[in-house]
Amino acid sequence: MENQQKQDSKDFVGNLKNGIWLFGVSSWLFGITDRSIASFSDGYLSALDLTQLFTAATFFVAWLFLKPMSKV
Repeated sequence: MENQQKQDSKDFVGNLKNGIWLFGVSSWLFGITDRSIASFSDGYLSALDLTQLFTAATFFVAWLFLKPMSKV
């Protein structure tokens, strides 16, 4: 009985981690897309626009490396 509760708890935490990671991926993609549209809308890319895009892309790649381990 207690073993089943521990397994259910581990499954819940694993699903929660995976869900948070997937929400983060979609949020980063939305942010990068939004920033790209805002940067390219006036037809002129400033150094600040490029810095913001590079920073967002760097954080997005870092977020991808934080993917939770999946059980095999």
